[in-house]
Amino acid sequence: MRVQDIMTISYITVAPETPVLEARQLMVEKRIRHLLVTNGGRLAGIVTDRDIRLNLPSPATSLSVWEINYLLAKMTVGAVMTKDVIAIGPTQEAREAAQVMVENKIGALPVVSSGQLVGIITETDVLREFAKTA
Repeated sequence: MRVQDIMTISYITVAPETPVLEARQLMVEKRIRHLLVTNGGRLAGIVTDRDIRLNLPSPATSLSVWEINYLLAKMTVGAVMTKDVIAIGPTQEAREAAQVMVENKIGALPVVSSGQLVGIITETDVLREFAKTA
């Protein structure tokens, strides 16, 4: 089975300039944990719900609500995203994609063909396929 057989082709992207709060809201609305970041149609990075959570202020902060909101409004996806993205090709084996995710402790891989983003394969895609065949 190939990556293209189980990948998600209806992926969602944001620009690096997207405010973190907007990206977080989009992830909540779409019930996803990974957003692909593109710049001019090219893959620039990936941002996860964990990346966003780690960059939100601690509840124990001494900042005021106004200071927190101001800082959050200024923070962009480009500041918190992973820039050195591990990607995979659509014709590679799905098992290989799963192995890459396990070895690198990541939950998703952008799928790139000839330099163009064509999809995303996530842990959920792999588990869904496994459940069908088990």
